Amino acid sequence: MKEYLKKQIALPQDHGSWVFIFSPLLIGIFAGKHFTYATFNLIIAAMSAFMIRQPMTVIVKTISGRRPKTDLPAARFWLLIYGSIAALALLGLILEGFTYILYLAIPGVPVFAWHLWLVSKRSERRQSGVEIIATGVLALVAPAALWVGLGHYDPAGWWLWVWAWLQSAASIVYAYLRLEQRDQAEGQERSALWKMGRRAFLYTSFNLLVSLLLGWAGIIPQLIFTAFLVQWLETLWGITHPATGWKPVRIGMRQLIVSILWTVLFIAFNKP
Repeated sequence: MKEYLKKQIALPQDHGSWVFIFSPLLIGIFAGKHFTYATFNLIIAAMSAFMIRQPMTVIVKTISGRRPKTDLPAARFWLLIYGSIAALALLGLILEGFTYILYLAIPGVPVFAWHLWLVSKRSERRQSGVEIIATGVLALVAPAALWVGLGHYDPAGWWLWVWAWLQSAASIVYAYLRLEQRDQAEGQERSALWKMGRRAFLYTSFNLLVSLLLGWAGIIPQLIFTAFLVQWLETLWGITHPATGWKPVRIGMRQLIVSILWTVLFIAFNKP
C-alpha cells in the first residue's frame, strides 16, 4: 500500500486553497440553519471534487514528463477513490430531490480543463486570473449549502456566492502583492508602495464600499461590512508594511487568519 498512500498525490499541496472551499461551505451551511442528510452528502461531494484535482494534476504532469511514471498508479488509485465517493454523494443528493444542485458544477468543468491544460504547458504558476475564476466556481458551494439546508431554492443564495467570490478574489490579489513584496528592497517611498498595492487596495475597497452601501439601503444585513472591513484594514497595513524577506508560509498563515476572521464575522452578522 505504500505505493498508493502518498500524501503529495492524495492531498492538494497548495495549502492556501483549502480556505476557498471551507469558507463558502460554512457560510452556506450556517445560512441554511438546518444540517440534514442532504447537507452531509453535499459536503462529501464538494470535498471529493476539490480533492480530485490533485491526482488529476499528477496524472497530467506524469503524461507531460514532469513527474516519474511511478506516480501513475497512486494517482489513478486516488482518482478512483475520490470519484467513487463523489458519485455516491451526488446520488444521495439526487435521491433527496436536489438534482438542480448538480447544475452548479457545470462551470467547474471548463475551468478545471483550463487548469489542466496550463499544467501540461508548465504554465500553471502565477496565474491569478485562473485562480480568481476557480475560486468563483468553489464559491458556488455557498448557495448549494443554503438551498440544501432550507430544502428549497432561495435567491439569497446568489448573494452568498457573490460575497464569497469577492472576498476570495481580493484575497488572491492581496496574496500576490505580498509575494511580490518579498523581493523588494526596504525603505521604498510611500508612492512606490501604493503604486504596487493599488490593485489589492481597489479590490478590498470595492468590497467594503458595496457592502456598506447595500447594508445602508437595507438590501443586505447592515453589519456585513465589518467582515470586509477586516480585509480592507489588513490590505492597508500590508501596503505600508511590505513583506520584504518574508517566507511564503508566514504570508499564507496571516492570510489564513484574515480569511477565518472574515468567515466568522460574515456568519455572525448574516442575519435578516
